[in-house]
Amino acid sequence: MVERNVLPDSRRSEAVRAQLAGFHPEVVGRVQAAVDSHDVVVVGMAQNPFVKRARRALADAKISYEYVEYGGYLSMWKERLAIKLWSGYPTYPQVFVKQVLIGGYRELQVMLDAGALR
Repeated sequence: MVERNVLPDSRRSEAVRAQLAGFHPEVVGRVQAAVDSHDVVVVGMAQNPFVKRARRALADAKISYEYVEYGGYLSMWKERLAIKLWSGYPTYPQVFVKQVLIGGYRELQVMLDAGALR
């Protein structure tokens, strides 16, 4: 598995660590609670066509899921950034299956086509 290079906490000042910890913790907490409570979670944003495709694919497969949405292209970008910083994933949707981030729409479609979510 390829690991992403991430700046370690030892190379972040206390002020930076505090700022990251306090960057929309309520948003991160809501997403984390959804991921902890549901088998399938889609985190998305309004007007994003890949979010819509992911939700449609799950509905067509008759797989129940929890949907968490934060704004659209012109709103709530800081809240979405907090989620990206937490998950380490750069785009939306963010699809979680059994508390594991599997990726976005394309990765979800691969799993659905393979029957891996049944």
